[in-house]
Amino acid sequence: MTSSSNPEDLFGRAIAARLSAGADDLPRDISERLRASRTRALAQRKREMAHTVVVDTGGSAVLGLQGWWQRALAVVPLLLLTIGLLTIGLTQEERRTAELAEVDAALLTDDLPPAAYTDPGFAQFLKANAAAAHQ
Repeated sequence: MTSSSNPEDLFGRAIAARLSAGADDLPRDISERLRASRTRALAQRKREMAHTVVVDTGGSAVLGLQGWWQRALAVVPLLLLTIGLLTIGLTQEERRTAELAEVDAALLTDDLPPAAYTDPGFAQFLKANAAAAHQ
């Protein structure tokens, strides 16, 4: 037996010992199926272990950082991103509000009544003047 201190390995070995203890009382066909299953399981485990790369980070799972304050520093980029997105959203909302206020002020201070802007003839007049201005 190897000297493994991994709790999962110790637990697995204890279960295997308990199962092996009762295997002598089983009928031959069942014990043969169990032996074949055990062989397949061990082969699968060996294939998995051959493809597994274990990296020991010293017990730390967050970017290899050690200590609670270093882990807390890992949250700083997320906080900065959130603050940046909120700032962008608020700035765009203020810009939209200012544009709407400018349009409202232009409508209210213009010589034309606001009802003229909804008149289909006025829309045609604006299109005609815009076309003439571009020529």
